[in-house]
Amino acid sequence: MNGNRESGSDAREPDPGRSVPAAPGRVLVVDDEVNQRSALARMLALWGYATETAENGRDALEKLAAFGADAIITDLNMPVMSGMELLEQLQRTGAAPPAIVLTAFGSVEKAVETVRDMGAFWYLEKPVRPKELRAILERAIEQRRLAERGERLERELSSRGVLGGMVAQSPAMHAIFALLQQAAPTRATILITGETGSGKEVAARAIHEISPRRSQPFLAINCAALPETLIESELFGHEKGAFTGAAERRAGCFELASGGTLLLDEIGEMPPSTQGQLLRVLEDRKVRRLGSGKEIDVDVRIIASTNRDLRAAIQKGNFREDLYFRLNVFEVHLPPLRERREDIPAIATALIRELNRRHECRVTEIGAEVLELFQRYNWPGNARELRNVLERAVILCGEGTITARHLSAGFAGLPEPAPAEAADTLVLRAGVTVEQAERQLILLTLAQTGNNRTRAAEILGLSVKTLFNKLRQYGESA
Repeated sequence: MNGNRESGSDAREPDPGRSVPAAPGRVLVVDDEVNQRSALARMLALWGYATETAENGRDALEKLAAFGADAIITDLNMPVMSGMELLEQLQRTGAAPPAIVLTAFGSVEKAVETVRDMGAFWYLEKPVRPKELRAILERAIEQRRLAERGERLERELSSRGVLGGMVAQSPAMHAIFALLQQAAPTRATILITGETGSGKEVAARAIHEISPRRSQPFLAINCAALPETLIESELFGHEKGAFTGAAERRAGCFELASGGTLLLDEIGEMPPSTQGQLLRVLEDRKVRRLGSGKEIDVDVRIIASTNRDLRAAIQKGNFREDLYFRLNVFEVHLPPLRERREDIPAIATALIRELNRRHECRVTEIGAEVLELFQRYNWPGNARELRNVLERAVILCGEGTITARHLSAGFAGLPEPAPAEAADTLVLRAGVTVEQAERQLILLTLAQTGNNRTRAAEILGLSVKTLFNKLRQYGESA
């Protein structure tokens, strides 16, 4: 559709005897000056673009619904609704086409701010140089089409049981994938609930990876792992000298994740005093570092997760009801693994690929006997327990097929192995480095002790602190 009435007189009529190539894109021109928008529309039409025009932001929003632009060229200063307000409205929808902002001489700083904060693609000073505009417009539309192809691929993968780092085959998880795809493009706060180990952080990362914020930071903070004295500093940052030990200024997670996504893991463990501060940040989108009187604007997508019943915590006075309603805009509940056993083979296959890379092993499959044990087992630790079981098995197996002898004694009713089986013996291939061998020994010992770090440190002859440091060094959770 060439909806631009103002540009039609200068557009060349196609020869009816020749095929007409498809337009390179659809562009909406927004400017309150009729001569400016008409001239731009005529130029775009000569380049082959289908065009529509609007005289202000409100007019643009109405026409976008029918026109479906691939890109927007908009002035900043307009009556009724400015270009900045237009981009703010589009940003809230989560599906805004790329915008090229036009700015008068001397307003470059405002244009740069718009590009940074409102997600505009680029800015140009008036008067517009045609060659520059054409090049930027082509790049903007190509970027949009690449993003759309990526989204189509994500939808196709989702239909096959893959979403971000999540894999599943069960109808319950396919329904959850559909929910995540609906929520991801928006700015809505999401609350993910589920038992420990059910994959809440993996789901949060998947939301980020399929959202418009995918190229921006993803940060996760475990609210249960930080003492009350430090959690405010971690979240909001602090100034030098704000408290004993604050030797320098430090940005908090809200600042560091600005433009991206912040996961507040185990939100139910957050101290009540911090809950009130978090509520204010969610409402105002501003943070104040400890020891500072200045507020800082932040643009962060918040995802919270918990294994607790927050409604019960509210009744007991341990969680603020107003914060709960602010977080629970869009709730996603992840079912435990025992309620979706048909997902076990797909999850196990994905985990083996990851663990092969991590430990430089060549495991190819899980034996039928082991898979049957996995399907019968109740998995109280959910997908995290499955990962731990497979990590030990992959290390012991090294290559080929995982069999029952690679599992812990007593797992899912397995009998204790005979000494000759040496199921807990670490076998190293030639060429393995000392660091790799040490890492495998530590992980195997942890698996033997049920992840009891104190006992594992005793067996290995290490201090608990040294063991924790080595786990961090290897990229393992300490």
